[in-house]
Amino acid sequence: MLSVLVALAGCSPSDKPVAPASAPESRVSGELYAVQAVKLPTATTVQGTLYPDEVAVVSARVPGRIVEVNCDLGDELQQGDNILRIEDSEYQLRVIQAEAQLAQARASVGLRAQDSVASLDPLKAPPVREARAIWDEAKQSVSRLNTLFKQGTVVANDYELAQSAERVADAQYSSAINGVREKIALIDVQTAQLDLAKQQLADTQVDAPMHGQVQRRMVAVGTYIQAGQPVVEIARTEVLRYRASVPERYAQQIAVGLPVKLRVDDTQLDVEITRISPTLDYASRSLVFEAEVPNPESQLRSGLFATGQLILDDAAMAIAIPKSALVRFAGVDKVWKVIDGKVAEAVVEIGREQPDQIEIVQGLSAGDTILLDGSKGRPGKYIEASTDVASESKLNHEL
Repeated sequence: MLSVLVALAGCSPSDKPVAPASAPESRVSGELYAVQAVKLPTATTVQGTLYPDEVAVVSARVPGRIVEVNCDLGDELQQGDNILRIEDSEYQLRVIQAEAQLAQARASVGLRAQDSVASLDPLKAPPVREARAIWDEAKQSVSRLNTLFKQGTVVANDYELAQSAERVADAQYSSAINGVREKIALIDVQTAQLDLAKQQLADTQVDAPMHGQVQRRMVAVGTYIQAGQPVVEIARTEVLRYRASVPERYAQQIAVGLPVKLRVDDTQLDVEITRISPTLDYASRSLVFEAEVPNPESQLRSGLFATGQLILDDAAMAIAIPKSALVRFAGVDKVWKVIDGKVAEAVVEIGREQPDQIEIVQGLSAGDTILLDGSKGRPGKYIEASTDVASESKLNHEL
């Protein structure tokens, strides 16, 4: 008890517990940036592939055995260049046979080699003239017998026989005319047969239908092919087609002529949409479009992957800030906002990114002030960047 009383007696009534000193407020300086709406074109990024402008699968028009192949994978062909040759001896014989049959048909109506079928008058053809002469003779015989029959010098039977012979001659004359017309039609048939034989002979030479490069060769010398069998695949690549698709929400915004910023590896190209599918894909709910990519020197190859940026609205406005003002940490995007001289962090939601700026979808409004260099930001009081260095140093020393 005595020790307690002594301890109490040693305490002065004026002694009070000392409160801990509060932490000094941080001073933050740095260049400020006034947030405002800027021109930021509305765009979307798509992924697609480069395709050849045209791909032609060249086929043989006639069957036969290949005796010569004049191209291989990767070869560049001009329109009309020979691709391969089919053995043509049989087709040459068909031409000779068709020529002989045509000459026979022309000779049957008295046409010479230099005469055209159009110049032939069926009434002047030799078979018709012969039948006409017989008919004329029969008519004259009937006329003479008619006179004698009236005079009573010939019997009725002879006169009737003459009349019958005249009717037969008349029928033979009509038949001769029809026969000549039939032979004229046969000449046309034989002419067509000859043209067909010549065409088949020409088709033993398979030529390139367009300028391009050999993408695939399917045959070799000695192969027997059928009519219509593919032999070579040619791709035209001086112009490529960039083919991609956009989601359904952008389907009504794209149109022919819309700019596309295309990136293929390290190459950037500015192209335009040239074709759009009339319908959306029912499974993926996307719309396919194409853009023509000039490729005059074949520096790009078909099949390459390419990324395209569609500029949907070139005049669109949006809130955007320099990338230096944005701080990203642990999956959170934020900026340091200055309000009434105080610096405080503000969480933002970002949108499209450009090389030097980034869109702010939520968290900032036009007229807000932020630190241009987000790495200098921390909660505290903002001081002007022009504050005297000595004063700042003294203030730090006192703190």
